[in-house]
Amino acid sequence: MELPKFLIGDNTDTPDALFVVHTEFPRFIINLADDQIEWLEEFGAEDLKELEDEMAHCIEQASVFYDREMTRYEESND
Repeated sequence: MELPKFLIGDNTDTPDALFVVHTEFPRFIINLADDQIEWLEEFGAEDLKELEDEMAHCIEQASVFYDREMTRYEESND
């Protein structure tokens, strides 16, 4: 099975959260409501510098994906 790069996650236990799951390396879940990230990878000290450089880009991509999906959802329900 080929997974999309991003998935939207929902959970009624956290109704204010806006989760986006990034399925490619570096795999993570971001809560767009507060920009908290849970990494699904283990990193060594040498990887942390690269990760810092990539983090802002990943957050931006996740936000763009979420906005696009919400626009499509709204358009399909009109």
